[in-house]
Amino acid sequence: MANTKSAKKRARQVEDRTAINRARRTRIRTFLKKVETAIAGGDKKEASEALRAAQPEVMRGVTRGILKKNTAARKISRLSAKVKTL
Repeated sequence: MANTKSAKKRARQVEDRTAINRARRTRIRTFLKKVETAIAGGDKKEASEALRAAQPEVMRGVTRGILKKNTAARKISRLSAKVKTL
């Protein structure tokens, strides 16, 4: 447990930051899940639109530090390959 005033403040800040990051991660996962659902449904138009909406969200996750750059690139690449094969 934090004892000093500054350590208590840092603990509060980490708590707030964790909540924000959790929300951002959840938002990214939701966008990716929409693409996966559209792919599973077999609707190429809907899947490509969902992918187009998901790409900026994933890259925003990179700039915010939620995802690593290569992880985001890999996810987008794999999803776009799946959409392409529809």
